[in-house]
Amino acid sequence: MVTIRLARGGSKKRPFYHLTVTNSRSARDGRFVERIGFFNPVAAGAEVRLSVNAERAQYWLSQGAQPSERVAQLLKEAAAQA
Repeated sequence: MVTIRLARGGSKKRPFYHLTVTNSRSARDGRFVERIGFFNPVAAGAEVRLSVNAERAQYWLSQGAQPSERVAQLLKEAAAQA
């Protein structure tokens, strides 16, 4: 099954996440099909907190990809910002 989920990056105590389209059997930070955005939970000042390519996200959802709970919230938030 294809899922849209977060892959963790960044350093210790400074998380940074990529929104990735991946096979559900792949490791969290492992192989992925496509990166469709990023989420920076510790963004401060002028830093961008959330960036999503809405067109690609909608494409993958139409193809049957299942978003994780957190990604579903982030997609909703990104749609409200646009």
